[in-house]
Amino acid sequence: MPSPETVAARLARVREHARGAGVDALVVTHLPNVQYLTGFLGSAGVVLVLPRACRLMVDFRYVTEAGALVAHLGGLVTMATFERSYDEAIVDLVRSEGASRVGIEACYLPVGRFNGISSSLAARTPLPLDASLPALVPTERLVERARVIKDDGELDTLREAGRRLARVAEQAPGFVREGRTERAVSWDIEAALRDEGFSRPAFETIVASGPHRALPHARPTDRVIGLGEPTVLDFGGVYNGYCVDLTRTVQLGGFSGPQARLYAAVREAQQAAIQAVRPGVTASSIDAAARGVLERHGLGEAFGHGTGHGLGLEVHEEPRIARLAPRVPDAVIETGMVFTIEPGAYVPGIGGVRIEDDVLVTDHGCEVLTR
Repeated sequence: MPSPETVAARLARVREHARGAGVDALVVTHLPNVQYLTGFLGSAGVVLVLPRACRLMVDFRYVTEAGALVAHLGGLVTMATFERSYDEAIVDLVRSEGASRVGIEACYLPVGRFNGISSSLAARTPLPLDASLPALVPTERLVERARVIKDDGELDTLREAGRRLARVAEQAPGFVREGRTERAVSWDIEAALRDEGFSRPAFETIVASGPHRALPHARPTDRVIGLGEPTVLDFGGVYNGYCVDLTRTVQLGGFSGPQARLYAAVREAQQAAIQAVRPGVTASSIDAAARGVLERHGLGEAFGHGTGHGLGLEVHEEPRIARLAPRVPDAVIETGMVFTIEPGAYVPGIGGVRIEDDVLVTDHGCEVLTR
């Protein structure tokens, strides 16, 4: 669990973002954000962040676990329990704390729950209604803005996870043999992840051989791998709660000319993107470095996804390393960010190649975590 000093620093950053959003309380319902702010690992829970307090709401299943956690944190977080439902507990706590503008995580609180909490807050306000009626305010990314820059403990975990994942990657080519199925290879990879200390895969392992290589997110099937076929392996693991992710393209037998050229172009694109990573550049410029290489090789149309995504408590988080898109902010890269670099090219009739590694942004460039 995080130290009290770590939790205090995280809460301070989120409170600053909340003030900037004009809210005096924030209801956190997205479980990775609950974990980030408190260290709580349950399958249900809510955090109410206030200017000078933080309340962790749990049901009866987690009273013992949450009690030990708040004792460890020494008063930074206090526990609130309830008898009926989380939403009723939110209403009760918001009313008792006297919050007036209450931020909610708009991406994660369904409309039905939003309407129900709003109605309950209004129903419990004496008539005539006045300005003291608590109002729910949709917010976005208040906790995620804090999460995007990893602290020292997170970086230690991600570095170790990257080393362990790289060891799995060293074993993976040996799993790809003529006559084996994609599904059998995926089972071997996931067993190797467990042997390296990962608690679980970070996502469903991708093993794509033959024509399946042209599908960026193909699922493993009972297709038998043949001699001369490249196979895309995309896998990741969760280590101490944090996700890492890499992709390798393994050739069984000799490359044909078109396959070799496709692989060389993607490898060049990945190296160009890695070299473009440094503080102060935009995410779209890193994507452009990879995309420009593939366009020069006549493969611009074959690269249909982004160059990378953030890593942390979730396998896909900020920053988004991709082309500019309408109404989507272009992130400015900062020291302490961790994300993937994974250009790919997918050509029907030839196949697909993707190469992915995880990088940590340093003061002068980046450190590759999955060598």
